[in-house]
Amino acid sequence: MSEIANNAGANSAGLAAPVRRRRGFRFGLLLNLTLLGLLLLLWLLLALSTDNFATYSNISNLARQASLFAIIAVGQTFVIITAGIDLSVGAVVGLASTVVAMLLVGGVPVWAAVAVTLLMGVGIGLFHGFAIVRLRLPPFIVTLATLTALRGIGLLMTGGQTIAGMPAAFGSFSRESFLGVPNLFWVVIAVAIPCYVVLHHSRWGRHLYAVGSNQEAARLSGVNVGRTIYFAYVVSATLAALTGILTASRIGVGVATTGDGWELQSIASSVIGGASLFGAVGSVIGPLLGAVLLTTINNGANLLNVNPFWQRIITGALIIVIVYFDQLRRRRR
Repeated sequence: MSEIANNAGANSAGLAAPVRRRRGFRFGLLLNLTLLGLLLLLWLLLALSTDNFATYSNISNLARQASLFAIIAVGQTFVIITAGIDLSVGAVVGLASTVVAMLLVGGVPVWAAVAVTLLMGVGIGLFHGFAIVRLRLPPFIVTLATLTALRGIGLLMTGGQTIAGMPAAFGSFSRESFLGVPNLFWVVIAVAIPCYVVLHHSRWGRHLYAVGSNQEAARLSGVNVGRTIYFAYVVSATLAALTGILTASRIGVGVATTGDGWELQSIASSVIGGASLFGAVGSVIGPLLGAVLLTTINNGANLLNVNPFWQRIITGALIIVIVYFDQLRRRRR
């Protein structure tokens, strides 16, 4: 009888899932349009407030910085959809920056150095998945521990020094543009398109939402919960490693402390973009808009000589407001 009840519950959850996805889609679409409108309004206000905002050099710089935050925010969103969290992405950025720089300075070809660094990101994601699935440790604890450990590994590898002397072609990539658009922004598009297809138009994406909604119901419905969690954390760590590579290219050196605090930036971008910290809600477009919005706020505050501490206050306030409205939405369901 209990098995019949479990199967009935799983079937009920399976029938309700499309309804939840449709509601989530409508909510996400409305939120994305709201964020886009707020972003356009903010750009207009900044353009009227300072002559330095609407210049090609400033817009290019804003796009480059937002691109780095957007990539790690997309990876963070995959994890948050499963009702998890990845606090290690900032440390992965710093370690990847160090590893790719050391390989390049050591004479390793660019393609090989990039491939090895990305594989390191895959390995970190697999370790996170193993600790969460097999050792049954909370994602918060696992990624908090690796945040500290990976930062320490990077500092040990470099002795706290920066790694300079990388090939000129590697450094020029992030500073160049194609068709007037910074190369880093093209990388965001190259990352966002496959991530969008996977998340919104594939079985893997449906499994991510199912796991974030109810792991037990997902398991009874035939979803491999463990493999899905592995997948989410591999995506997050690999995109963080890619961000570290691009950051090293942009600043021209490898620094172990690069990405300090970026884990909070990625979470903020994802949450502001509509991802729910309770799981099962999120998109690819949302964190992209969230990253651009936060970068615009920081950029505008710098141009207007606003105390940088206000930037943190504004970001925190936005997170509180978004999470509050998310809770209200959940109560109405």
